[in-house]
Amino acid sequence: MQRSMKLFFKYVSLNMLGMLGISFYILADTLFIAQALGPVGIASLNLSIPAFGIIHGFGLMLGLGGATRYKILLSRHKTEQANRVYSQTFLFAVIMGLLFMVVGRFGAEIIAQIMGADAETMEMTTVYLRTILTFAPFFVVNNMLLSFVRNDGDPSLAMYGMVIGSIINVILDYIFIFPMQLGMFGASLATSVSPIISLLILAIHFFKPVNQLKLKVQKIEGWIIRDVTHLGASAFINELSASVVLFAFNLIIFSLEGNNGLAAYGIIANIAFVVMALFAGVAQGAQPLISESYGLQNLKQMKQVLTLSLITTLVLSLLVYGGTALFRDPIIAAFNSEGSSHIAGMATNGLLLYFIGFVFAGMNTILTSYFGATDQPNRALAFSLLRGGLIIIPLALILSRLLGMNGVWLSYVLTEALILLIIAIVIDPNKRIRKGKPGRLKIRRPRWMRIR
Repeated sequence: MQRSMKLFFKYVSLNMLGMLGISFYILADTLFIAQALGPVGIASLNLSIPAFGIIHGFGLMLGLGGATRYKILLSRHKTEQANRVYSQTFLFAVIMGLLFMVVGRFGAEIIAQIMGADAETMEMTTVYLRTILTFAPFFVVNNMLLSFVRNDGDPSLAMYGMVIGSIINVILDYIFIFPMQLGMFGASLATSVSPIISLLILAIHFFKPVNQLKLKVQKIEGWIIRDVTHLGASAFINELSASVVLFAFNLIIFSLEGNNGLAAYGIIANIAFVVMALFAGVAQGAQPLISESYGLQNLKQMKQVLTLSLITTLVLSLLVYGGTALFRDPIIAAFNSEGSSHIAGMATNGLLLYFIGFVFAGMNTILTSYFGATDQPNRALAFSLLRGGLIIIPLALILSRLLGMNGVWLSYVLTEALILLIIAIVIDPNKRIRKGKPGRLKIRRPRWMRIR
């Protein structure tokens, strides 16, 4: 247990710091835009986040899916096959990043219209989307490589990449938005530089003795990409679902309260992003340990890491709720540059109601990640879909008609609570034990395990 705790806190604390860095630059973006561009800027940023979430999610899918397979193979001493996964994943990430870039260069305005931008928010939303999508190859490859470096035994460097990239982004954010007066373009450009800095730092890993990653240019093999995307699909669905929910909430809230409602939701959504990043930090930090335990058929260590992860997210969620309840007024005031009492009132109710859902959401994040880390992609995908629009959007539509804005906030709480109940019913790590061999996990033998 002592070894498991030591490894757990090493990987998780480093990854949480890295995710906090990313969250910090998202918050800085929001604060600077709020101060410089007001509610219209916040609304435009909020409309752009779903597209950014899709790019981010695609990189996470390739990173977590590929790195999970890589770690399982590596723990079974299949180094050549592990590096085949890495090479295929890397090349596919580059190709998809370039496709996103082309779409952004020629279709940013159309995407802005689809996202719900009106005459007031169209220009800023289009500028933000076009800039972010132009740099999509760097975002996708950076997210992918972070997972591989972490799973290759270098969580510290992965953390430094995330944190330093984020710090540079905040500095550039301020310079571009205020002294240089570049507005929304400056904010999006600063954000786009962050993954480039992170990639430069991650490149150090390839010169370290611990490095086992060997990139070989080769033909893309469909079955390998299918395996990787299947394992990582839950991560992509989580991000895609968040974007879909954000899009749906934007439409519902706009119909209820207009751009002021979007500004209030923008405050809540951006703070929620930080909290969910903390939960993702715990899940992604624990993933290499859970995958290694699974590959080595070490049930005891796997259960220990899972338990520690759940306790950590529960404590975090309670601390976050207590902190935001106590300091809600100064938090909201920081984003509400025009001092609108209407926006402040909506945001206050939103914080107090919506944030209750974090108690359930943190544990759901861990448990969904656990299914992926132990080669159960179908379950991971199913629960990710449930956490997405399948439940929350119908609930939000119904409750918003009954309770207005409060119904929108409560739909999140009820969705996460219901999904946690379902997971608690179906999860049972002991079912993966081989009969007659206590402590041995059942491991499916996919195509990878048959390659010599």
